[in-house]
Amino acid sequence: MSKVQTKADTSQAASLGEMANAIRALAMDAVQAANSGHPGMPMGMADAATVLFTEALKFDASAPDWPNRDRFVLSAGHGSMLLYSLLYLTGYPGMTIEEIKNFRQFGSKTAGHPEYGHAPGIETTTGPLGQGLANAVGMALSERLLAARVGSDLIDYHTYVIAGDGCLMEGISQEAISLAGHLKLGKLIVLWDDNSITIDGATSLSVSDSEVKRFEASGWNTVRVDGHDAAAVSAAIKTAKGDPSKPWLIACKTQIGYGSPNKAGKSSAHGEPLGAEEIKNTREKLGWPYAPFEIPDHILAAWRGVGSAHSKVRADWIKRLSNASPEAKALIEGRDTKDVVAKAIAEAKSAFASDSAKRATRVWSQLTIERLVPVLPELIGGSADLSGSNGTRTKHHNSVTPENFGGNYIHYGVREHGMAAAMNGLALSGSFIPYGGTFLVFADYCRPSIRLSALMQQRVLYVLTHDSIGLGEDGPTHQPVEHLSSLRAIPNVKVFRPADGVETAECWELAIVSEAGPSVLALSRQAVPNLRTDGSENLSAKGAYVLKSAEGKRDVTLLATGSEVGLAVEAAAALAKDGIGAAVVSVPSFELLRAQPESYQSEVLGDVPRVAVEAGTEQSWFEWLRKSDAFVGMSSFGGSAPAGKLYEHFGITAAHVADEARRVIAKS
Repeated sequence: MSKVQTKADTSQAASLGEMANAIRALAMDAVQAANSGHPGMPMGMADAATVLFTEALKFDASAPDWPNRDRFVLSAGHGSMLLYSLLYLTGYPGMTIEEIKNFRQFGSKTAGHPEYGHAPGIETTTGPLGQGLANAVGMALSERLLAARVGSDLIDYHTYVIAGDGCLMEGISQEAISLAGHLKLGKLIVLWDDNSITIDGATSLSVSDSEVKRFEASGWNTVRVDGHDAAAVSAAIKTAKGDPSKPWLIACKTQIGYGSPNKAGKSSAHGEPLGAEEIKNTREKLGWPYAPFEIPDHILAAWRGVGSAHSKVRADWIKRLSNASPEAKALIEGRDTKDVVAKAIAEAKSAFASDSAKRATRVWSQLTIERLVPVLPELIGGSADLSGSNGTRTKHHNSVTPENFGGNYIHYGVREHGMAAAMNGLALSGSFIPYGGTFLVFADYCRPSIRLSALMQQRVLYVLTHDSIGLGEDGPTHQPVEHLSSLRAIPNVKVFRPADGVETAECWELAIVSEAGPSVLALSRQAVPNLRTDGSENLSAKGAYVLKSAEGKRDVTLLATGSEVGLAVEAAAALAKDGIGAAVVSVPSFELLRAQPESYQSEVLGDVPRVAVEAGTEQSWFEWLRKSDAFVGMSSFGGSAPAGKLYEHFGITAAHVADEARRVIAKS
């Protein structure tokens, strides 16, 4: 077997087998110490991963954020010790042997599943199976988009994935591989850990697909290899890199828990410690006579040499970047877009405030996007086959195709889940601000990826239209009622439901400048009145504000979002005729209101009775309503009828809001 000679230690060269066994030893020792974890996959894929890192992967461990590095995604995130071992062995900052010993312990960088931001070298949060594979599609797409803009002399990297049987069973995998195949993302290379084992036992219990044929049918190149044959893996990767006409699947036939005399090839190696006696026997079988967590100097030196092997390549790249145009540097390194966005939004608000036309907020959103795209080359749009309905495409957009990655609009197809996961990959790559559209009701189809956007604090914008029973005749299958509350329940997600044109522009600004998490823009299908005639200040930034003060003393506060704010204004006018002072408070973002000082919240909400109105369920409103207050909204699914009929049937009318206001005042 080949040897790796290093500058650090020329007295003894380490073989690839020894280097792979270092991964196996660390994996089984860490899982045993934690009494928790998954040793089988790291042990089974150690050979393939060693070949990948020593021969193919372009990276510099001392510079984990190098923009032109190859990306490595461990989609089968349960095998996290494979990644942690590689990061430690190659010398990534902060990944010490102590972190390996603290595997799965509170506060360690080595969580049970890889978490983006915990340690350098973790490219994305994985664990929910298939997500990493779909993220990688976004990363590979980002490489193509960026190279088309700045040139392949500055951006030219591969995205490698290790995916397991479970990743390929999850439905998101088909969405991801279909999109990648269609776009011919030839620098995406997936190494499938084909070990035929799941938690329940053999994969034959639940699946009999030909994964290779499935990938081929989706437009991929494929090759099968023995995953424990380093030469075969090496040859397959070289072939894949030499033919970037299509993405590649390298099916690596492996044995889970490789090296374990009694558990290799069995489901018992998947998700539990091997046990002290079995680890002792495994050491003997592998010829690994070292103590737990001990890596011999010559093997560690070989690995550290791998970690620094591309330092000169990176240095040469930095020189090229120094001669690049300011525009190229800004795209590659990022820039502060706040002033650019603020100017575009100010112009939009000025125009919208003087426009008396009634339009759906999805239309106001499209008009806002039209002003943002020309000044934000970072902004990459898209939709899950609903471009016209979502209003996500403008006259400034050109389609991204396999022949034209210079475009700025992605047709994701009817793949909501794949779209959201790919957008996470785009955001993680660091150069683009992705937004994608679908109907709000289909947030259910992409919710796992929205959750991961939030967990990773990635700036991903979800343009979710047809946000209520107001979409009308399509009926309850397409009418979201619980979705606003369910999305508001996800930590670190900002849910914006603007009321008119000015608020829509303000919410777009807040979403784009919010760099530490995703935003949802919930937008109406039906037309709404323009309620704001002064857009000088971004009032939405505080989450809620008094849109209309009470005439005289405030007797009741009417709270509303989106298309129902207009109803609250009508109700306030009706109450005023009875001498009742009603303040109308627009609440475009619960999350931003929650972040305000208690004094501001009290000032806006008031200490008088409150009535909230929203064409959704009540759950998320409990934060702002007391037991004596009232809610006007949905407590059931919708129906199939014109929007006006539905609002009347379900009692979401100005008259009903006014009646509820009178009732809560009488009770107080």
